[in-house]
Amino acid sequence: METPAWILVFILSGMLFLFLLLFIILLVKLIGVTKEAKKIMIQGQDIAEKADDIAGNVRDMTTVGGLVKTFVEGYTGEGARKKKAAKRAKVEKDDEEE
Repeated sequence: METPAWILVFILSGMLFLFLLLFIILLVKLIGVTKEAKKIMIQGQDIAEKADDIAGNVRDMTTVGGLVKTFVEGYTGEGARKKKAAKRAKVEKDDEEE
């Protein structure tokens, strides 16, 4: 080969080396950025779920139906009715046994 051909080969190989080196560095940085983006996405989903829960709680406490439901459950005592029903069932069972 002649001298100008060797010069072109060296220039092109040097440029190829630089582009490959830059591409590898860029690829490593891009992988790091995607990992950070994934962390941010997961945190955003957690925040959205918490905000949805808070909005549901506020909606239940501010709507008329939610307030009435809370008041009725507190006034009638869902637990008290269940206890009374259990006592009645026990008494009926004891009466049947006798």
